[in-house]
Amino acid sequence: MAQLARLAPMARLAQLLVVLAMLGASYAARVAEPLENESEPGKAGTGGKPWKATLDLEELDLGTAGKGAAWTSWFNIDHPGGDGDHESLAAIRFYYGDRVCARPVAIQARSTEWHLPEALGQVVHASPERGFRCLHREQPAGTACANYHVRFLCPLDHVYWSHWSPWSPCSRSACGARGTQSRSRRCGSARSPAPLRELRCRGKATERRPCSAGPCPEPTWTEWGAWGPCSRSCGRSGTRVRRRSCRTAKNPPCPGRVTEVQKCRPPPCPGNATGAPSAVPPLPTDSESEPPAGCPGHTLRGTVETAAGVALPGARVYLEGRPPVLLARSDARGRFSASGLCPGPAANISAHRDGFAPGLAPIAVTNGSGVAEAHLRLHRLEKPHMVLQPAARVREAGQDVTFCCKASGTPAPQKYYWYHNGTLLEGTAERSSGRLALRGLAPEQAGTYHCKASSEAGAIRSAPAQLTVLAPGQQSCRAEPEPSLVELPSECPQDASGSRYYNVGRCPASPCPGGPAETSGCGGESGLCCGVRRMELRQVPCAGSVLPLKVVAECGCGPCAQPRLLVQGRVTAADTGEPLRFGHIFLGGRKVGFTGYQGSFTIEVPPDTQRLVTRFVDGQQRLVDAVKVLPFDPRGGAVYHEVKMLRKKEPVELDGGRNNAIPLGEAGGREPVGELVLPAGAFLRPSGEVFNGTVKASVTFVDPRDVGTASAASSDLSFANAEGEIVPLRTYGMFAVEFREGESGAALQAGPVQVRMDAGQVWMAEHLQKMKLWSLNPESGLWEEEAELRPAGGGRRRRREERTFLVGNLEIRERRLFNLDVPEDRRCFVKVRAYSNEKFNPYEQLEGVVVSLINLEPQPGFPSNPRAWGRFDSAVTGPNGACLPAFCDARRPDAYAALVTATLGGEELEAVASSPKLNPNAVGVAQPYLNKLGYRRSDHEDPALKKTAFQINVAKPDPNNVDENNGPVYSYRSLRECEEAPVSANHLRFYRVEVDKYEYNVVPFKESDVTSWTGDYLAWWPNPQEFRACYIKVQLRGPQEYMVRSRNVGGSHPRTRGQLYGLRDSRSVRDPLLDDTSGACVEFKCGGMLFDQSLADRTLVSVVPQGSCRRTAINGLLRDYLSRHPPLADNNHTGAFSMLAPLDPLGHNYGIYTVTDQNPRLAKEIAIGRCFAGTSDGFSREMRAGEGTAVTFECQERPAGRESLFQRLLSSPAEALADIRREMGSSELRRAPPEVMDFASGAPSGPAGTRRTPGSQRRAGRPRGQP
Repeated sequence: MAQLARLAPMARLAQLLVVLAMLGASYAARVAEPLENESEPGKAGTGGKPWKATLDLEELDLGTAGKGAAWTSWFNIDHPGGDGDHESLAAIRFYYGDRVCARPVAIQARSTEWHLPEALGQVVHASPERGFRCLHREQPAGTACANYHVRFLCPLDHVYWSHWSPWSPCSRSACGARGTQSRSRRCGSARSPAPLRELRCRGKATERRPCSAGPCPEPTWTEWGAWGPCSRSCGRSGTRVRRRSCRTAKNPPCPGRVTEVQKCRPPPCPGNATGAPSAVPPLPTDSESEPPAGCPGHTLRGTVETAAGVALPGARVYLEGRPPVLLARSDARGRFSASGLCPGPAANISAHRDGFAPGLAPIAVTNGSGVAEAHLRLHRLEKPHMVLQPAARVREAGQDVTFCCKASGTPAPQKYYWYHNGTLLEGTAERSSGRLALRGLAPEQAGTYHCKASSEAGAIRSAPAQLTVLAPGQQSCRAEPEPSLVELPSECPQDASGSRYYNVGRCPASPCPGGPAETSGCGGESGLCCGVRRMELRQVPCAGSVLPLKVVAECGCGPCAQPRLLVQGRVTAADTGEPLRFGHIFLGGRKVGFTGYQGSFTIEVPPDTQRLVTRFVDGQQRLVDAVKVLPFDPRGGAVYHEVKMLRKKEPVELDGGRNNAIPLGEAGGREPVGELVLPAGAFLRPSGEVFNGTVKASVTFVDPRDVGTASAASSDLSFANAEGEIVPLRTYGMFAVEFREGESGAALQAGPVQVRMDAGQVWMAEHLQKMKLWSLNPESGLWEEEAELRPAGGGRRRRREERTFLVGNLEIRERRLFNLDVPEDRRCFVKVRAYSNEKFNPYEQLEGVVVSLINLEPQPGFPSNPRAWGRFDSAVTGPNGACLPAFCDARRPDAYAALVTATLGGEELEAVASSPKLNPNAVGVAQPYLNKLGYRRSDHEDPALKKTAFQINVAKPDPNNVDENNGPVYSYRSLRECEEAPVSANHLRFYRVEVDKYEYNVVPFKESDVTSWTGDYLAWWPNPQEFRACYIKVQLRGPQEYMVRSRNVGGSHPRTRGQLYGLRDSRSVRDPLLDDTSGACVEFKCGGMLFDQSLADRTLVSVVPQGSCRRTAINGLLRDYLSRHPPLADNNHTGAFSMLAPLDPLGHNYGIYTVTDQNPRLAKEIAIGRCFAGTSDGFSREMRAGEGTAVTFECQERPAGRESLFQRLLSSPAEALADIRREMGSSELRRAPPEVMDFASGAPSGPAGTRRTPGSQRRAGRPRGQP
């Protein structure tokens, strides 16, 4: 028996080993790579490898688990949007606190359909220290990451060994000697041990093993070094020396000599007796002179290439000196040679070519053969573009301030100029650093500051930065908050007029001055900002009860919020809508990630960014690269964009040895805009060799005569003029080119080629003299001039008519996207606002809406029938709307028109109607200016068309007409006036159309402005960096659609128990497949950590439908889950449903839908889409009320004049409670008196009921799932 007792612990340990080995098939291999998405599939870490089917047991010391281990519950906090599904341990801990032990020893993952990643054939990454991730780009073609949930294995007694440390260095480092090395581990606990209690783990804390530095190596010589310089520079013979060293630290030494000496013959000295010796005699500067003969018998050979390694012909090669001497020109393959040059450290050559920055290289020392080599790489001239903008600052008089700017380009700008209020500051011209320091500020130094950077390629101006200088004692942040209105529930009238809006106050996020000790450096200055210093709790009367509401009582300066700036969206093909799967994403020249399986992407905007230039590249080369300038919200949060990419035109086969011409824009039976003429021998291989074989040429043309192509055009059609100002272009067409060898598919260059444009396609005569050919810089997103287009002599006969062409030449090398454009100086701004509904209340404006404006060129006499588009722009609405640039004309109101659309999170907003009657009050523009603008909604003539766009004539306002000086069109120099225009000024409007819903937060928060978040225990969102949206799906069986309310109060946290977080109302939506059935997706406050992350709270959620409704069913899985996770919320009344919000992220099987995202609106949209579909992965806007439901109500038509429970709780809570008691019957009251909460206040209005046991909640004879 004693022997059996000794074997019992071993048997238990063996059982644990067997269990863990069985679960090993579902464990993730531990990956030593970070969670950031930086590696390509299959190239880094374990990317590209399948899920490991066996557990690496060396990672776990199973003997340290003590009493064994247990699995946590399942967690699912992320959805497979963006680049994949991320279930990080840090995020799980934030929401669920200590539900995961501090040091889990294993992790398991399954999809929401209960499949292992191995069964799905998906590549995933997991470790118990970091969590789990699945990336779309790493999955097999045609598949995306499933939606996974994870759980962790935790030791039951929380005492176990740490991982072994690395082996220490060997105690004897000398070769041939033997020593020892050791490693150690530490006995630790996931919990705080009791004082003076010693932690004991089974096993040794230290291990030792013998070691040796290995046998001593045989002594060997290194390679001979280079010959040193000759001891004489000219004249008589001299000597030179070279050296080597012995590779050994011990005797015996290497056999042989350390040095070698050799005679050398320097060049003859110059003929003058007093002249200093010279390695190179004076050389002629004439380009036709004989080559220099300073060192007879020495030859220099070299190549000139582009940065991409392509041969560069026609480059001029000079010997650097004063003056430089022309040596040679590179041939067709970029090669050159020159004789008589003496090599040496002081001998340098340079290469120059038009359109490229000069390159410099030394003449390398020869190896005795008399031939030296030099290779030069020239970078294409690129105009400067700003990479660091000066930032706004607030200072007190007498303090110091520093402004910084930085520009990039080729060559790098070396001259910086600073301007104050548009005037060049004295003493700042031609600075080599973009830094301006102002000491001892005076009030007159306030204003705007901007810098200009210049190089030989051009100039660029920064955005202006505002400097505010405060007088001593002057406050930049007023203690009294600004007005801010929130809508109260319908049962809470605020004043005698019946207004339901309450002033909760707000603190403007304006900067505050720093302290005297604040550093004035470049970048990284977080600074101080005006924010909430104190809040007060108000009690608002609501139908016989009170509603708690927190208002801002005092503002003050504090640390500025640092919100994340995100751009999200989806990339699809413009013709078919096919998503760009696993496409490459670049910011400037840096790769930042991939698109997802559905084309989705998320980009974090780098700090100090003004223009977010993003390039999307199709790895399969089916779509043309798209360079987009994506607007973002500088105050934080995410902005959603739909990105369209053009499909490459099918290639045509050309004979490289003959003249060829490719038409530009002949599709749809239209006359071509022009043609691309490629002479014989124009195609070149990268080596410079002429290719005369079969060429596959693909030229994709963006035709502005088709307004549908505007969304697929690249960049924002802007360039930097000679003064560095970014100004707009008006396009007549863009084209992308691709030339490849017919057999091998290798890329080809071309040049010079000719671009011929039909002058008859230019309807504005003044544009003929300004037409130019441009190429796109993919890093800056700006167009740069390639050539001017000039009329060609004589016309070419086409279709029995003679046409006049504008002709320009270019070379097609690195850049492959070109544009036929003219600069346009007739510019204005158009003011647009977006609203949450058709009421157009000023305090219900929507922020974060992407408004797009397409400039149209109407046919004469038909302004409503656009012939072509010339430009497009986008802007994001802020608290005061958005101002969009547009072409305009003062003489002809219909010279330019604009088509305007607006989207929010991919959802199109609706424009104000223009028919059957135009209402100036609804449009937002007063007469008679509205008639001059010719406002028309897209369905003006055809009601079947969408209502999501409007068109206006961009009539430039007449400064002498008072009716036209109040918006919505502002002159180009009046941008600030447009941006600061009051809401009462003329503007154009969009609004959101959605089902009835209402949201109320006790702690006010604008989801469109992350900086408005306040850290409070009653805040609806506990974390301003990540937003977790939770919804419950309610099925209602009845002839109508019904309002359903969720009431959310503190449930288990001692600081919030019984206190209201907020209310949510949502109208049910009919199911088209089920008769008399509708469904409602109702938001509730998720359970989890509050803002201080100290304790979790399970929100007490009450769901009450409006009408005569009775609860008939509860989801069985949800009821069982709530029973297994006490305490339970009382559900005594059948007209409502209450629960303590689950801490675990349940799915559609429970009728609960949870989504986490950095944007609260996007998290809600995804959760609602899944709730409508009734799945954890799908998305639908069509209600499927019978799928994925949590609770069901039967609703009947009540007799005329009788109020529903919903209405009675609002109007007469006490009487409603009495009716409830009568309806429930005396026996039910004796068994469990109901605890019914007053709807408005949340305070108990009846006797507290005794808590039922889980078993007592089920009635006898009822199946599970029925109340």
